[in-house]
Amino acid sequence: MQENPFAVVAKPGDRVADLSTPRPIIDEDRLAANIARVQAYMDQHGLNFRPHIKTHKIPALAAEQITAGAKGINCQKISEAEAFAAAGFEDILITFNILGPQKLERLGALNERISDLKVVADSTATVDGLSSYFASRKPLTVLVECDTGGGRCGVQTPEEARSLAEHINNTPGLAFGGLLNYPKPGSAAVVQAFLNEALLLLRADGIACPTVSNGGTPSLFEAHLVSAATEHRAGTYIYNDRSMVRAGHCSEADCAMHVLATVVSRPTADRAVIDAGSKALTSDLLGFADYGTVVGYPEAVITGLSEEHGVIDLSKCGDTRPKIGDKIRIIPNHTCVVSNLFDTMVFHRDGVVTRVENVAARGLVW
Repeated sequence: MQENPFAVVAKPGDRVADLSTPRPIIDEDRLAANIARVQAYMDQHGLNFRPHIKTHKIPALAAEQITAGAKGINCQKISEAEAFAAAGFEDILITFNILGPQKLERLGALNERISDLKVVADSTATVDGLSSYFASRKPLTVLVECDTGGGRCGVQTPEEARSLAEHINNTPGLAFGGLLNYPKPGSAAVVQAFLNEALLLLRADGIACPTVSNGGTPSLFEAHLVSAATEHRAGTYIYNDRSMVRAGHCSEADCAMHVLATVVSRPTADRAVIDAGSKALTSDLLGFADYGTVVGYPEAVITGLSEEHGVIDLSKCGDTRPKIGDKIRIIPNHTCVVSNLFDTMVFHRDGVVTRVENVAARGLVW
């Protein structure tokens, strides 16, 4: 069989400046500092920490998070969880309503395979679907997802949380595992009030609530204000991105992921075109008007992306502007999506490649 000439993207000792682009690169020192900083915060406030691996999708990084003190991991889909179970992880929470016979069959196999699998539900329809499969199998732990203002999934009131917890406890094959929410940033008081009321209702009915799981990197450093929670979940913090800088959670110097790109055209004095488009940077805006921060050129604006090209407006950059052939670094708006666009991540220290990791859960979105 002919060897794929593109299979090896880099090797330890290579210079980042010599890499073919577009290519995400991860700064080892920033990565380690981000892991340590957040784990220290959780330890200081007595919170279990459960990193969300959808940001990196790499078992080696999840292992670093566990070594630092994380309790377990959070996955978003069954196939993601399968990849991490294959790598030896046992304490896995899947934060998604799981429906349909194909997914239930895979979930059942995963539950048999690992010791501590947990899922969420926010309706009797989801709970009854889970029970239809697990009634005659190893019991599955289910947390009730609560909408405390985030406006996504979740029961709408503490009373509904209590009612669904009772339903889980009374449904064959399932065990109630606790409460979970993904809050709106800056709403710690509202979250605390909702969870406190739900816990009081559960206690009044004699229902034990082992876990209260609060979530999100946008709410990360207000986690200590939600004293009802026993654990916090966050993912983006490990790399950080432009949206986290805007939120005040970090500085650009804390962004471990850069997308390395090459200027391939300068059609006009005010326009550069790079080889990183929507397939490398993502088209997520997250409230921004453009598609990333160009490191070293703060006035440059990535105005548009096609699949393979990015267009940069240089009109406010003064005399120093990138030339054809120059390599630039971009802090993406949303780092989690970038991880799902590449088969591998290149790690470096001081511009020298240290390792290359496969993105083991790339594309596993079901």
